[in-house]
Amino acid sequence: MNPPRYAFPARTLCCAVLALSLVAPAWAQVYRCESDTGVPIYQGTPNGRNCRPLDLAPLTTIPAPKLPAARSPAGAAPNGARAAPEGFPKVDAATQRARDGDRRRILEDELRKEESRLGELKQEYKGGEPDRVGGERNYQKYLDRVQRLKDDIDRSEGNIASLRREIDAIKE
Repeated sequence: MNPPRYAFPARTLCCAVLALSLVAPAWAQVYRCESDTGVPIYQGTPNGRNCRPLDLAPLTTIPAPKLPAARSPAGAAPNGARAAPEGFPKVDAATQRARDGDRRRILEDELRKEESRLGELKQEYKGGEPDRVGGERNYQKYLDRVQRLKDDIDRSEGNIASLRREIDAIKE
C-alpha cells in the first residue's frame, strides 16, 4: 500500500523540527522599570518597581558589501604602500619634481606669512601684559583679549610647526 501524496516522509519532518528547534529566537522583550531612587532601568525581566514592557521597532540589518579579494601585485612596495591600480595615470619624474617644487614654494610662502603673524601677535601680547585699549574699562574684557591673544599665539605656533613638517616631508 502506497502512502498518500500529501504525507511528508518521517525523515523530512524530523529534520525540519530539529532545524527549527536549533534556531534561537532573535527577539526579546525589554522592560522599563524604576530603581529605588527613581532612576529608569532597562532590563529583560519585569523585576522591580513600575515595570512596563516597551514596544520597540524591529532592527533592520543590511549586510556589508563583499569586497574583492586583495591581490598582492608582484611589484608591491615593501613598506606597505599600495601599488597604483592598473591603468592609473602615472606622472613622469620631471613633472613630479616641478609639482614638488611648487608645493615647497607655496608652503614656504605660507610659513613666512605665519611667522610674520606670530611676530605681530607677540608684539601685541607683550609677554602677557598688552596695553589696554579704550573699550576695556571692564577688566574682564581686558583679560578676555589677553586670553584670545595667547590662544592665537599658540595656534600660530602650531601652524608653523605643521608647515615645517610638511616642508620637511617633501622629497628633494
